[in-house]
Amino acid sequence: MSAPMEIEKKFLVSECPALDDFKAEVVRQGYITSGEDSVEVRVRQKGEGYYITVKSKGTLARSEYEAAIEPTQFETLWPATAGRRLEKTRYTGTLPDGAAVELDLFEGHLAGLQLVEVEFASVEEANAFKAPGWFGADVTEDKRYKNSALAVADQPPA
Repeated sequence: MSAPMEIEKKFLVSECPALDDFKAEVVRQGYITSGEDSVEVRVRQKGEGYYITVKSKGTLARSEYEAAIEPTQFETLWPATAGRRLEKTRYTGTLPDGAAVELDLFEGHLAGLQLVEVEFASVEEANAFKAPGWFGADVTEDKRYKNSALAVADQPPA
């Protein structure tokens, strides 16, 4: 059985859209592993749900395993993420072409940073994607914008 793949592109936001049609959830996540490790292991609270996720190295396409965990398991693991955390509000919505988007507005040490992600079924689909006007620069390959890197950054990348 092959690993489930996450194929996504990430962009800065040049102009935040109206969020009336988006669903908002507060997200707090922390990384158990450090950026130098061969895989990312994180715990996340997203709204009322709790998850543990393991991701391979990579940018555009990488394997991803995620499982729901109990709140007590999250709270047990949370101290292991000290110094490698971030908080954001995630707005999920749909583009006019039907593509699902996740718009993250960061808080705390990353306040002011706005990123938008779009997931795809294939690398070819991702490469053919035409970003709408409110999307800014494509930062998919810029490792400074990976959540694991942002979690340990002092401030948003310049």
